Amino acid sequence: MDDQIAATSKGLNEEQKMSELPIVGAAMSLDDYENHRDLMREKPRDLELQSFHTADVLNSDWQPLADRAKKLLDGHSGRIGIHGPFWGFNIGSHDCDIRAVIRRRMMQGLDVCAAIGADQMVIHSPYTTWDYNNLDLYPDARSSVVERTHDTLDEVVKRTEDMGCVLVIENIEDKDPAVRVALAESFNSPAVAVSIDTGHAHYAHGSTGAPPVDYYVTAAGNRLQHIHLQDADGYADRHWALGEGTVRWQAVFRALAKLESNPRLIIELRDKAGIPASIAHLKALGIAQ
Repeated sequence: MDDQIAATSKGLNEEQKMSELPIVGAAMSLDDYENHRDLMREKPRDLELQSFHTADVLNSDWQPLADRAKKLLDGHSGRIGIHGPFWGFNIGSHDCDIRAVIRRRMMQGLDVCAAIGADQMVIHSPYTTWDYNNLDLYPDARSSVVERTHDTLDEVVKRTEDMGCVLVIENIEDKDPAVRVALAESFNSPAVAVSIDTGHAHYAHGSTGAPPVDYYVTAAGNRLQHIHLQDADGYADRHWALGEGTVRWQAVFRALAKLESNPRLIIELRDKAGIPASIAHLKALGIAQ
């Protein structure tokens, strides 16, 4: 009897410990959400909807797609965000006409957020690998990136604030994890925060000599409100299922555990069929559910 009580107590303790771990969500299209509906609703999993980021969609009548999203996501208990537009531009573009186009794209993305009730939009960093080696070569080069990005986004940020939404700036080629954080802070706004893509950071670490992924988390600190979880090999932007690559997940989640900002933990894979296995991998490591 004592052994049975001890075993029951141990099981309850393990269950309680698991329930205290962070809950991961996922990035997917509406079609993918239909396929993974039960998984996404078994817990309050955060969702990043990736159906509204292309120019073709944003320039079309996307209202029927938004109506479908609202119907499909009715009752979803996790937080809802979208991936904003990013193809074909840099938010710190030198060309003022291009910046005007980007500004319009971002406003279109916010239109979608308003229509479907999303309160976060992912956008891409302006910093390149070339920047890391050259920003200190030219006078005012660092401040110029910030100024151009503000010219692109200041109006967007004001509207984002008014909506109660947040723009999160994702690392793409960023070798220095701090420079993007400083850019986000330069807006002095709760509507601008930081995103990390683990595979992008791991690529930068393996191929360009950047710090490891957990350093990106530490550098972001409580500015971090979103993270793409994908595995990779440090050579390319793989978006493999978690456990297939060489990202040190224990180190990443130890760094995340020190934060108070409660970032959205979003699994982002090329093959969405790998989402359940990725969750199972984190669960087996004892670091997430």
